Formats: sequence, structure tokens, C-alpha cells
Amino acid sequence: MVIAEDSVLLRMGVLRLLADEGIETAAAVENGDDLLGAVTEHRPDLAIVDVRMPPTFTDEGLRAALAARAAVPDLPVLVLSQYVEERYAADLLADGRGGVGYLLKERVADVAEFIDAVHRVARGGTCIDQEVIAQLMARKRRNPVDALTPREREVLGLMAQGLSNVAIARSLVVSDGAVEKHIGNIFTKLGLEPSGEEHRRVRAVLAYLER
Repeated sequence: MVIAEDSVLLRMGVLRLLADEGIETAAAVENGDDLLGAVTEHRPDLAIVDVRMPPTFTDEGLRAALAARAAVPDLPVLVLSQYVEERYAADLLADGRGGVGYLLKERVADVAEFIDAVHRVARGGTCIDQEVIAQLMARKRRNPVDALTPREREVLGLMAQGLSNVAIARSLVVSDGAVEKHIGNIFTKLGLEPSGEEHRRVRAVLAYLER
């Protein structure tokens, strides 16, 4: 077993819980780099990983878990966190290899439930908190392209074909100004901040293609 948790109290608490159940911990670390080193060295039956760890406390834990699964194929990973980091959680759960769990710390009802999850994931099963599932399903349903009007989606579709503003205006039989207004609305609804017109067009098209 390897534990990756930046809070020393939580790290030692989980270590003690596992020890009380006769589960040996090969390493208990506080950051993603050390997690990767530990799983590569020890090849554990399971890695228990927090999401937010040093240095930025955003998504280092999940990114390290994905890297660990790549470095040690079929490494079981149990994420134990206060947060649902949707993007990387979806990547972790979607690889189809099993041996993965995601529990929210405040929703673990008792020690027996946690230990059961540890054994289940270590055996190659899954254990996903219902709140995690709900948030990931909501993320799947949310697509900013869906907020566009039919005309804006039409404009974006023509952008995806590589048409210029002038060509789009000619195709839709509207003015150049109308096309510029539609494209401005598209950028706003897709949350694309000003960073160069061409760059935003590419990002908008990618959002359209991923829909």
C-alpha cells in the first residue's frame, strides 16, 4: 500500500487505520512526485491518493495517479478527497481497467466502509461515491455549445469548415457585421477570453467538434 496525502494528520490517520486492519503501508508521501517514485519502487497492491497536493494544491494528486497507472499498469488507485476534480476523475474512471475508486472524505460513514472500499479496489473492483457520479454525469451533460442559438451553431459549423467571416456572410446571406456579432457571442458563451482571434477560433471549433 502507498498513501499520498499532504496533511500529516490525515496521512498518519489513514496509515494507522490500515495498520489496525493488518494492512501494511510501504510508503506514505505528501506530493505527486513522491507518489510516482513510491509506486514505481514498491509496486503496491493499492495507492490511496488525495487530489490537491503541493505545490499548487489543485489537481496534482489525480495527475500523479494517472501517471502512476501509466508507469505501473493495472495499479489500483483509490482517490480519497474533499473535492471532485471532474476532468482528471473522468480520465481515471474511463480507462476501463478497473481497480479504481473515488471517495469523498466527508461522506465516508465509518471505518468498515472505508476498509471495504480499500479491499474492493485492491482486488480490481470499483467503488465510486454517488456524489462523484452525479457531478461527472452533470459535467457530461454540460456542453457550452448547447447554449448557442441555432444561428450561432450554424456559424460555428461554417467556422469548423475553415470559412472566413466574409465567406460565412456570403453563405448565410447576411452582413459581415452580423457574422462578427455572432462570432463574438460564440466566444462569450464558450468562455473564450481574448487571446488572439485565430487562437479563439481554433478553440471554438474544437469545442464544436468535441460536442
